[in-house]
Amino acid sequence: MSPQPAPAPLLIACALGIEQFALRAGERGGAGGPVTVLRTGMGPRAAERSVTRMLADPALAGAAVLATGFCAGLAPGMHPGDLVVAEETRDPAGTVPCVGTDLLVKELVRTVPGRTVHTGPLTGSDHVVRGQERSDLLTTGAIAVDMESAATLLSAVRTGERPVAAVRVVVDAPEHELVRIGTLRGGISAFHVLRTVLPAFYEWHRSLLLPRR
Repeated sequence: MSPQPAPAPLLIACALGIEQFALRAGERGGAGGPVTVLRTGMGPRAAERSVTRMLADPALAGAAVLATGFCAGLAPGMHPGDLVVAEETRDPAGTVPCVGTDLLVKELVRTVPGRTVHTGPLTGSDHVVRGQERSDLLTTGAIAVDMESAATLLSAVRTGERPVAAVRVVVDAPEHELVRIGTLRGGISAFHVLRTVLPAFYEWHRSLLLPRR
């Protein structure tokens, strides 16, 4: 009897220490394979370097990659603590389609009841976006912006074919701009939501391991 192949690993990438802390605080087991939570550092260049270096490890060959953490909502009516599931990530370096968006939405609705889940393009920036620039990005069709997701997923697919996704928690929005993450109510709300999302990520990952018919 031939041995079963090892389950494909899952790499969850975030930028900030507070994001990594929230994710680790929410760990309860239940993943379908080995899980690594990577803190990349802030900004697209840091994300590109960290993800490329991590995926060079043979133990992460074929790993699914999910970018997560906080983001800025672009659309009116978004609130801190809302969730964004990217249909694609985009920045000047390229656009990457995401895998399993519908499943992630379904699992997040079940895992984080009462929170609004938005879907659409997630755009990248190399700086914190505020004011008019936020409105300008909305006209491109993007619904949210952060500094690492696009670079993370583009780096991931450049290292090899693999499933990728991005889920972000809105920390500020057009009517709820924050000065500093973690100091105001919106930041606290986003932190608590980020602590709860891992089960949805695990279900997404587990679905990728099922045989296709």
